[in-house]
Amino acid sequence: MVNWGTGDNSAEPAGEAGSDWSRRGVLMGLLATGVLMLPGCSTLAGSGAGGPGSANADPVRRLMRTSSERAFAWLGQPEGFWTSPVARIPMPVLFGRPGRTTTGVLKSKAFRDKLQYQLNLFATPGARVAGPLVLKTAQSVPISNPAEVLVGGNTAATTLLRRAMGPALVNAMIPEIERAIKEAQDTTLNRAIAALKGVTVQDTAHALALDADNGIWYEIGAAEAAIRQDPAETGDAVLIGAFKKS
Repeated sequence: MVNWGTGDNSAEPAGEAGSDWSRRGVLMGLLATGVLMLPGCSTLAGSGAGGPGSANADPVRRLMRTSSERAFAWLGQPEGFWTSPVARIPMPVLFGRPGRTTTGVLKSKAFRDKLQYQLNLFATPGARVAGPLVLKTAQSVPISNPAEVLVGGNTAATTLLRRAMGPALVNAMIPEIERAIKEAQDTTLNRAIAALKGVTVQDTAHALALDADNGIWYEIGAAEAAIRQDPAETGDAVLIGAFKKS
């Protein structure tokens, strides 16, 4: 695969023996404990003991905030999604549906590789908009049983936070990604959109926002899992103490 970015993990996972994709495998295993749970699938949220002013919920909120800050610090970089072992966005389904392609440009592997790279770049403006929303929700989401979250698995806090936000990130990212695409007038992306029957820039932004949403939660979940494994690395006495107790 052509290295369109500067990261070391630009090759396809199946053919890469480097440490980046090994790390991806480890992190994906950690995320399997629940980061992909959809709204309504978790029983950890509620009201009461873990309200915004509750001291009992402070360790969970610190965990959410630190995980999110680390994730967005990475994803807010120009090639953040592309170079992330867990958040890199695959080719959106929109560009591979049978019967929608009007030209053969999307059948070229070299073109699709470059397109995937460009799409990962356009996800970054979306992440920059999403970050403040996630941090704000982390400070106010009801946490009915903080102790349950602390012992609930590698990504229990991320799952709770994602459930609370629902489609909010997707809705916030669509207009920002659409704006970035229109302003950039990227030749590769414009050719790809033109090759699809009835597809608009807004459709592309919507599809990309959906994938970026998944990438964001994977990155936050990976950060949470890392903190749980080594809370001392944060230098946060509250998190260190919470995980020693749990």
